[in-house]
Amino acid sequence: MIPRTCLCLIGRQSAAGPQVLLGHKKTGFGAGKWVGLGGHVEPGEKPAAAAVREVAEESGLVVPADSLQHRASIEFRFPVRPSWDQATDVFVTSVYHGEPTESDEVAPRWFTLDALPFDLMWDDARYWLPLVLAGEHVDVLVTFADDCATVARMKPDLTTGRR
Repeated sequence: MIPRTCLCLIGRQSAAGPQVLLGHKKTGFGAGKWVGLGGHVEPGEKPAAAAVREVAEESGLVVPADSLQHRASIEFRFPVRPSWDQATDVFVTSVYHGEPTESDEVAPRWFTLDALPFDLMWDDARYWLPLVLAGEHVDVLVTFADDCATVARMKPDLTTGRR
């Protein structure tokens, strides 16, 4: 069984328009990339509870579990590094308390939806993230190429707009 992970995308309205909170990963898996807040689901833990815990650990924000909306189930496969394979639940919310603060693992920053740093994120994000932020539900299998950085294929194929 592959490890379960979670991501939590926190949104807000600003004078510049809708924004989402991303974190610049400083250590561990994905270091150097902009990512959604999140991490591993511990044994016996529900994905939503893991999202609440991870958000608090990585940003200091408190997110009520009952505010989380499940928006995606993404299975990531790395054929040349199967230890990286994971099944990820993606949640969105606009309910949070506090101000995001930098942790040892993540430096959080708000981005407007028209200025997301796709070139500095995992390659798959450019395909599913806009759909999730637009309120759609995504269920996709992402297989990475041998470089473990670029998408080799997706099922369904989100790269062409076919779903």
